[in-house]
Amino acid sequence: MNIENRTAVVTGASSGLGYEFSKKLVNKGATVYGLARSEDKLQKIQDELGDAFIPVVQDVSNHDDIEKWVSDTFGENLTPDILINNAGIGLFGPVDELPREDWEAMINTNVNGVFYLTRQLVPHMKKSSSHSHIINIASVAGLLGNPNISGYNASKFAVRGFSEALFKELRYDKIKVTCMYPGSTATDFFEKAGADTHPNMMRGHDVADTLVHILETPDNFLINEIMLRPLNPKNPNEES
Repeated sequence: MNIENRTAVVTGASSGLGYEFSKKLVNKGATVYGLARSEDKLQKIQDELGDAFIPVVQDVSNHDDIEKWVSDTFGENLTPDILINNAGIGLFGPVDELPREDWEAMINTNVNGVFYLTRQLVPHMKKSSSHSHIINIASVAGLLGNPNISGYNASKFAVRGFSEALFKELRYDKIKVTCMYPGSTATDFFEKAGADTHPNMMRGHDVADTLVHILETPDNFLINEIMLRPLNPKNPNEES
């Protein structure tokens, strides 16, 4: 896909990987609809990236609002070419201590949010004469379970299964589907989860470069899954 002049939708666009994805896509000549809940953060990104970044204050877990926004935005005169389902939250703890509200928040954002937006945009993509691409951002936590992150594991395993089914369902509609599994990346995700970042974590801009490479592959070439990890994941400040 030639990204120039394409229309992209990026969720969780106000920070972290969503910001990096949006920046790379705008720099490649795309128009990016950046969805997030923070109007102030989105406005700052538009101030930086210019009018090619269009802020959309939206909670992906609210189906009715998503449906209305898609209906108001896309139609005969505008088709979404790229969807990056990036919005996600991680809330950790032992299963018997994890509040039900935390579990539901992760499922609503990490799983339902992916479904809500995808089901609304796919009909528009099917009508397009050109190829489209959906990229779902899961996590290595969608491949391997670990103690104290059972809820996050469950949500990301769900994204994996959804992506696998979707890739097989949409491939003959000229819609590519890719699931990315990033390992530890130095973003504010870890800060919100109460963990520290360190120099050996991956950088968001490198993950974004990989995403752009996936998008720019030839139309009949699909990378449907990709795992990204730091070679040495240990905190160098804690090594002897």
